[in-house]
Amino acid sequence: MVPHLTTALSGPLYMLEKRVLQAMPDIEHWFRSKWQEIPAPFYASVDLRNAGFKIAPVDTNLFPGGFNNLNPEFLSLSVQAAQVAVEKICPEARRVLLIPENHTRNTYYLRNVVELCHILKAAGMEVRVGSLSPEVTEITKLETHDGLPLILEPLVRVNNRLQLKANVFEGVEYPAFDSCAILLNNDLSGGVPDLLQGLEQTLIPPLHAGWFIRRKSQHFAAYNKVVDEFSQLLNIDPWLLNPYFDTASGMDFHARVGEDVLAEKVEAMLLKIQAKYDEYGITQAPFAIVKADAGTYGMGIMSVKSAEEVRDLNRKARNKMSVIKEGMQVSEVMIQEGVYTFETINDAVAEPVVYMMDHFVVGGFYRVHTGRGIDENLNAPGMHFAPLAFEKPCTLPDCAGAPDAPPNRFYAYGVVARLALLAAGMELQDHGSLNA
Repeated sequence: MVPHLTTALSGPLYMLEKRVLQAMPDIEHWFRSKWQEIPAPFYASVDLRNAGFKIAPVDTNLFPGGFNNLNPEFLSLSVQAAQVAVEKICPEARRVLLIPENHTRNTYYLRNVVELCHILKAAGMEVRVGSLSPEVTEITKLETHDGLPLILEPLVRVNNRLQLKANVFEGVEYPAFDSCAILLNNDLSGGVPDLLQGLEQTLIPPLHAGWFIRRKSQHFAAYNKVVDEFSQLLNIDPWLLNPYFDTASGMDFHARVGEDVLAEKVEAMLLKIQAKYDEYGITQAPFAIVKADAGTYGMGIMSVKSAEEVRDLNRKARNKMSVIKEGMQVSEVMIQEGVYTFETINDAVAEPVVYMMDHFVVGGFYRVHTGRGIDENLNAPGMHFAPLAFEKPCTLPDCAGAPDAPPNRFYAYGVVARLALLAAGMELQDHGSLNA
């Protein structure tokens, strides 16, 4: 479902959004046919940027960690989508074992885990949370930032099944737990633990969705294919929905290895973007985002407007680019076209993040940063979130309204996010066939 939103949005009426509205019946038919060919990931979130002249995804996360930031009034959207998703993967499922990140000190992330449990329980599942953290050797009670409890239990491996053993904690009995499905909310940046190897239970998402093997450049290569076909349907320039990208490997930021090659690729990217800006009469200066080709949490990212900026990185900047989550060293980077964001909330720069379960849009929020500019990464310390407010859940835009009316703006966001979701489905399908 694509809900309406009431959040005030800035920006002119764009021809792209008008074209999307005009083609709405064709778009929905096209998506329906695609989902018959390509299974949707269980869940995903997509970071979007709206530059006015283009709307494009800049990142797609297959282990979303912000369900707590969605509008609670529309929990029913997530519940209905979760029911569909679970039925597809494990029709007889009654129990789901949820495995989160090891962020026991991030109380906002813990609130996301609580919300995921709430969604799955409302969808008819019995849910328990098992931790991969070596620190969790017994039942552990944690608390979210707003005072909600979360019970973590140590995982046990019994043959080829991952289970929770019977236990008593604070006078409450916790029976042994063996589930049909295991939902990973852990992106496996550091690799696949032995506990998860060779399980006979269904893992959601599959292991090959983890950052130990997945690459952002592979995702955007799949997205290229999706957008090329979609753009033919709408008779538009694919660039209006798609950021250019390139890759560089063999990098060592500490030792300044690969610096010249990266600088040359940044320069080529900027010239390529400038050519498009000239074509469309865009007066802003082009910029590029250099980011680790694997990983999340906004780590290993920098914004540059010239090749010289790459060659002139100071030690602090090189340190920042060298390491991502789990202390993994960065040797592969993606050079992505920088997409401006001209959306603001209370004069702070903002970008929409769209959340999906199965192939349904279930909501989203704005990532807002008071200390960052329109050409910078907003996924950084100091950000906060503003939930998208919906008028009512609805699968259709307001065709009688202006293209930039709030329901229609969000419909356009939902379309672009689903294009990224479709690309992620292609990724998983291709990797699954390679690993079969």
